[in-house]
Amino acid sequence: MEPLTSADLAQLATRGLTPEAVAAQLHQLRHPPRPISLDRPCTVGDGIIRLEPALHPRLLDRGDEVAAAGRVTKFVPASGAATRMFKDLLGALQGPARPSSLPAVRELIQRLHDLPFGDEVSRRAGLTGVPETEADERRLLRTLLIDMRLAEQPKALVPFHRSDRNRTAFEEQLLEGTRYTRAADGTCRLHFTVSPDARALFEAALTALTPIVESRCPGAVLAVTFSEQHPSTDTVAIDSQGLLFRNADGSLVFRPSGHGALLRNLQDLGADLVVVKNIDNVLPDNASADVIRWKRMLLGYLADLQDEAFRHLRALHEPGCTAAQIDAALAFARRMFARVPPETCSSPDEWRRFAIDALDRPLRICGVVRNEGEPGGAPFWVKSADGPCTAQIVEASQVAMADPEADRVFRSATHFNPVDLVCGLRTWRGTPFDLSRFVDDDTAFVVEKSDNGRALKALERPGLWNGAMAGWNTVCVEVPAATFAPVKTVFDLLRPQHQPRNTVIPAAQ
Repeated sequence: MEPLTSADLAQLATRGLTPEAVAAQLHQLRHPPRPISLDRPCTVGDGIIRLEPALHPRLLDRGDEVAAAGRVTKFVPASGAATRMFKDLLGALQGPARPSSLPAVRELIQRLHDLPFGDEVSRRAGLTGVPETEADERRLLRTLLIDMRLAEQPKALVPFHRSDRNRTAFEEQLLEGTRYTRAADGTCRLHFTVSPDARALFEAALTALTPIVESRCPGAVLAVTFSEQHPSTDTVAIDSQGLLFRNADGSLVFRPSGHGALLRNLQDLGADLVVVKNIDNVLPDNASADVIRWKRMLLGYLADLQDEAFRHLRALHEPGCTAAQIDAALAFARRMFARVPPETCSSPDEWRRFAIDALDRPLRICGVVRNEGEPGGAPFWVKSADGPCTAQIVEASQVAMADPEADRVFRSATHFNPVDLVCGLRTWRGTPFDLSRFVDDDTAFVVEKSDNGRALKALERPGLWNGAMAGWNTVCVEVPAATFAPVKTVFDLLRPQHQPRNTVIPAAQ
């Protein structure tokens, strides 16, 4: 590693980084981790569980029970900007061709009034009908993208749905959260990770929305918190020579390291049972009955599995732990989490220690839907260097897709995970897990970027629901496709599930 200057060390200190952490990052940048080795996709009956309808009523009751006990928090990464939503329209505005020569602009013009902000765009642009000239088309785009600045907003604060009024993704996530996090005293705990420059916008939006949400959900009391990605999770970069990438003034360049950095935010939350959702995967409140029902069931299933794991762990820690109790714990670890003791385990004490290690881990239930071509991570059995395969959520960036066999296995996935997780973050003793212990650092990956025209290589930390949770106990459960409604581009808002409906869900489930 090249020597760090006193100015470098001062920079590290202000970010809470150590020279040792930078050295580790440099090693990964110069010697990128090997791609993940896939064994086979998880399928129903082989890594994916289908909850039988007969179980649903009890699981719903159990989910409501843990929520009433004040154990449930909703965690939503919401720091992303809306730029990608409007990427094609931004390109049309900046390009030389007539905007309507592009399919995206033609769709915008044809469906403008089906978008929640379409009427306001027309009014501000002074258009009473379909734009007839190139000047009209460009005025329409400028109004949407520059005057209203929708592409510059956090995605969470872009209007998503039209109902009694326009609702943002942030408001819809608040409304959804009241349906399955509510404690007996009405408290609904929700946490959003935001970018530093947008925090004031979120706080102002929360102030305005709190009375609206609480009046729509009688008895609900919002308890919403925010956090930002910690500077200590940023990573250094290297140039084409493999040297630390620096600004013109010689200072080190640090870059955000992807959603895996939010593991620290999740840790700092100190929560018990946590629902993790992407900000853009949200339906209109009056169309979210299936989403809410399945969140309640997954929470109930998580609580049941956690209870069984905790029962075994208490028995394993008893001085008089019997061989039958060890066998029962090992059978549970094998059946639910595919954790099998190595052949080197040959005594009851070694089997007991293995069973404790196998079960004393954070637990997550991953809702997975049938693969219908949507982008995202998928559940696979992943080979490990020192043990049997484990179930993991894997994204294409983690796989050597140039390898025909790896590409074949990845594309054979029957399901994918739309970041639909419920997680148990406390030990059987009730203390928070140290989540950093369960990260697979070898699932970090190197990306090529540029800074002011200069090429660089940057490090992405193991993804929050990928390598950052690799050491967790994972169970995949099939959920209906109706629970998944992502908004990656503005045109996704035109899908039927995001359009107004007349049906209304009950205020309390």
